Amino acid sequence: MPNIILVGFMGTGKTSVGRRLSRCLEMPYLDTDEIIEQSAGRCITDIFAQHGESYFRELESEAVQKISGLDKHVISTGGGIVLRAGNLEILKRNGLVFCLTATSEEIWARVKNETHRPLLKAPEPVEKIRKMLEAREAYYALADYTIQTDGLPIEQVTDEVIEVFQNAINSR
Repeated sequence: MPNIILVGFMGTGKTSVGRRLSRCLEMPYLDTDEIIEQSAGRCITDIFAQHGESYFRELESEAVQKISGLDKHVISTGGGIVLRAGNLEILKRNGLVFCLTATSEEIWARVKNETHRPLLKAPEPVEKIRKMLEAREAYYALADYTIQTDGLPIEQVTDEVIEVFQNAINSR
């Protein structure tokens, strides 16, 4: 059975949905951000502050390589994992990729009280989110499936992923 891989912008529900998928489908759960933090021995906020985004993206690619051979896992990724050439291609080899999406306003409503979002330290965060979504749109479009999460409870998004996943597996 292939992996279920969740991509999408921060605040679209990847971690929450991923953990619920793991429980519902009895598949192990991995989060590339957690893999990076464990490997680096520090949190992502510190990695960004000390080394910048480019270095973090390198660590992200290393995490993708580490998990590339796995099967039967639910994998949540960082929002920018699609920006590095080849990451999505590698993830697709052993899994179905679901992009979770939401509007910039919805994303801001979900993450505005979180302090560990280094890319959102901006005077106009909703505008920054909109611009980042725009810049990543073509990359996110490469996912196998896209699921809109605006206004939906985690349970509903999870159920939709499961339904699409099972239909895809059964049609192979």
